[in-house]
Amino acid sequence: MNGKEKLRIAVLASTSGSDLPAVFAMDKERFHFVCLITNKSACGAREKAKSAGVPDIYLDSAGKTREEYDEEILRLLRENSIGLVLLIGWMRILSKKLVDEYFGKMMNVHPSLLPAFGGGMDLNVHEEVLKSGVKITGATIHFVTEEADSGPIILQKTCEVADDDTSDTLKAKVQKLEQEMFPEAIRLFADGKIEINGNSAILKK
Repeated sequence: MNGKEKLRIAVLASTSGSDLPAVFAMDKERFHFVCLITNKSACGAREKAKSAGVPDIYLDSAGKTREEYDEEILRLLRENSIGLVLLIGWMRILSKKLVDEYFGKMMNVHPSLLPAFGGGMDLNVHEEVLKSGVKITGATIHFVTEEADSGPIILQKTCEVADDDTSDTLKAKVQKLEQEMFPEAIRLFADGKIEINGNSAILKK
């Protein structure tokens, strides 16, 4: 990336967007958050985007196939010359065309240490962690591939699972990790320090 050229970023979000304030607070001289795209007319992510001065775009999915809907997203990404897409609580499975066009330029956050507890969403992931009896959990930032929660892992951070944790307290712990990780992952991408080799993301020094 050219030192004077800002990285143009779009966010896809469906939920509360708890990680968004940390992301939107990044250096505006280097990172331009062009828009937030959502499939929910009322969600916390939209409010957080408005608070940060980031345009939010609601795309209604009613009556559209996955491919038709994702074509609309692709059109927006192309028109706005988006260089990186962040999935933050995006509650839709993406089409092959969208995933292929943005392979290596689309990051997702998952609230577990993948590949453990992949496939679930939000609180049910933490519920499964608690049921399993594991003592360590965490969060994962990974590149998006066609298979859910299976792309090259960029970063992982861990936290302890306490005996008195509930799914809500565990979610709060993991979200704190996510808010540390996303800006770090974005900076690594912008600095050209992530190399994809097969299904591995290698971090260069």
